[in-house]
Amino acid sequence: AVRAGGVPPLVDAHVHVFTADLPLTGRAWTKPETAFGVEELIAQMDAAGVTHAVISAMSLLADPNTYTLEALAAHPDRLRATLDLDGRVPRAELERLRRVGVVGVRWQLRRAPVLPDPADPDVRALLRAVADLGWHIEINVEQDRLAGLLAGLCASGVEVVVDHFGDPDRTHGYATEGGQALLRALDTGRVRVKLSAAHRFRVPPAVLAAHAARLLRLAGPERLFLGTDAPFVGTAQPTTYAAEIARFAELVPDAAVRAAVSAAAHAYYFEEDRG
Repeated sequence: AVRAGGVPPLVDAHVHVFTADLPLTGRAWTKPETAFGVEELIAQMDAAGVTHAVISAMSLLADPNTYTLEALAAHPDRLRATLDLDGRVPRAELERLRRVGVVGVRWQLRRAPVLPDPADPDVRALLRAVADLGWHIEINVEQDRLAGLLAGLCASGVEVVVDHFGDPDRTHGYATEGGQALLRALDTGRVRVKLSAAHRFRVPPAVLAAHAARLLRLAGPERLFLGTDAPFVGTAQPTTYAAEIARFAELVPDAAVRAAVSAAAHAYYFEEDRG
């Protein structure tokens, strides 16, 4: 995929959208200060030169899917999304969701008291459906709980996208059980990692850049994505969309490699035949 002038698309692989009137779940860990609707997202993308974005299911919302589907309908060529779904959704509905731009299921598991069990019939049914549809499971979980979860998902044969650098330990990086499990999982070829939410890590920029470089050496640009985490809900470090897009160059300094990362994201999320 190439846009005018031979420049690859610029893909933001991790954003959220919501309106002020969407109710929060009783488990919400924070409350958004302002709305961030899809037209505001598109405006900020345009200002920053971002051509495409992937909406990630938002765990704060009591209904995390309806507005996301409205956003996909409004901008079908520029947006894709993961949803919060379970194995009880009828196959015909999953097929419909695939046709309108849904590309996976997000498991937002940070602070979750119990992790999904791949042996559970509903979970097993969901993983089979995800694999059949050519989707992926997107996971956000603390690194100290990542190893077992990744083992089960990799054994199921489903494709996995791990959010937020895989939550590297702030002191030891990937030199932990979960960190090593992530690095091993990259060898399967079915696991990808988002270099997303860099603003949430209270570490020097050079540390995050070193994490990105290590993942890049292991996964290559084909299995890494860049994402802002806009609109930065609950962050202790205020930032802007433009600043987080600019941060991509700090994480991946080589412009050609950044272009390859974005091209891979475009191919993964936007170039599949949705039927």
